[in-house]
Amino acid sequence: MANASAKRIANQNETTVKTLKLGMFLPTIISFVLRLLLRRGAPTKGSLILYIVTFLPAFLLSNYLIKIGTTRRDPTTGTLISYGEDLSQSGVIEWCFDILYVTWTCQIGSNAFGEWFWWLYMVIPLYAVLKLWTFVSPMILGRSPPAADHAAEQDTTSKRQEKLRKRSERGDARVRAQPAKK
Repeated sequence: MANASAKRIANQNETTVKTLKLGMFLPTIISFVLRLLLRRGAPTKGSLILYIVTFLPAFLLSNYLIKIGTTRRDPTTGTLISYGEDLSQSGVIEWCFDILYVTWTCQIGSNAFGEWFWWLYMVIPLYAVLKLWTFVSPMILGRSPPAADHAAEQDTTSKRQEKLRKRSERGDARVRAQPAKK
């Protein structure tokens, strides 16, 4: 069963790595074609600087994701040696993909709609500030985090325990109180 899971993750990673490799050059080609078709002018220096400054982190992040997500197979038999890291997991890997998608969107959108589209890139630091604030605010304001409050309010009984409790309250014969073992 674990082998089937490894194969599934390997197939997903191979597809994702192909998408990342396409994402390295496809947004650039699309943005230049859109600039030629829709804007018909040479890009400004500011636009080129923004493109280069945002291309570098995207390049590094995509190379990082390709490196950790590449599967290794035996060259003679083709059997799976390592499936790499699961690229569909949440956390830092998910944030890397978010940064890549925002970067690609800004690159294409700025050439299609105008230089103002680069303002969308501000979503990344705003999201980082929001995440940082949710972590730091309980320490500053002296409150417990919202997740801890929610967990404290939840009842600790399982669904089965709840069902048995309701049956015993109704006097169901299937539920009998058994003495505790010593």
